[in-house]
Amino acid sequence: MNFFEILLIAIGMAMDAFTVCLGAGTSGQVCGPRPTFRLAFHFGLFQFLLPIVGWFAGTTIAAYIQAYDHWIAFGLLAFVGLRMIRSGLDPNGEAKKNDPSRGWTLVMLSIAVSIDALAIGLSLAFLGVLVWYPAIVIGLVTGLLSWLGLRLGNGAGRLWGKRVEILGGLMLIGIGLRIVLTHLLG
Repeated sequence: MNFFEILLIAIGMAMDAFTVCLGAGTSGQVCGPRPTFRLAFHFGLFQFLLPIVGWFAGTTIAAYIQAYDHWIAFGLLAFVGLRMIRSGLDPNGEAKKNDPSRGWTLVMLSIAVSIDALAIGLSLAFLGVLVWYPAIVIGLVTGLLSWLGLRLGNGAGRLWGKRVEILGGLMLIGIGLRIVLTHLLG
């Protein structure tokens, strides 16, 4: 897996966090450098950690499913991508009323935007890709895009927030298709 593919996965995975940050920035829930750093840091940290957890789970079963691992990787990426697209098309997405950069709200939100990273870690294990480099890239990209989302939040969140999430979902599905096609076409 080359850097460009890893970067595309990282950008796709960061779209949930970016969208949440756009919404939080738009609503004025996260103001100032400390809350901005807290939210962006935690989103990046969780996006770094959860692929590792998924990868370790995947390496224990990868030897048993090598004949169809590319289909599993595609299925997981397509599942995550479709969930992101569905979420992006949902007109009833509502922002939380309390400060998302503090306490249990921060932890639960960090897990929620990063849970799909488990599937990415599983996919990497099935493909035989070491997780450390992709996890670092995913974590850094998520942290940077979260910070950017918070900074751009006021007008841009209302205008583009859901469309950005749809784009991220489409990118993940495209990467899954490329994995299957590469395997089938040799």
